[in-house]
Amino acid sequence: MSINPDSNLQFSPLHRLQWEEAQQKYVILYPEGMVELNQSSAEILKLCDGAHNLPQIVAELEEKFATQGLGNDIHNFLNIALQNGWIRQD
Repeated sequence: MSINPDSNLQFSPLHRLQWEEAQQKYVILYPEGMVELNQSSAEILKLCDGAHNLPQIVAELEEKFATQGLGNDIHNFLNIALQNGWIRQD
């Protein structure tokens, strides 16, 4: 399964993205455990709100961080997130 660039991406209702004060980072919580995220991963997943597709996420993050060329890294991470069930495509 691979990300369809035209599909809106949404964080899975079976998981929860939240800030963990004790670790000072975002984590994904799910019944079987927890995944610690780095800042980049958290920024990408925060935009998986059902209203953004891949090109929109890339454009917003490139603008936010005043850089270019993030598309491949974001695409690769979102494919991993999709395979792990953290996000879904509409």
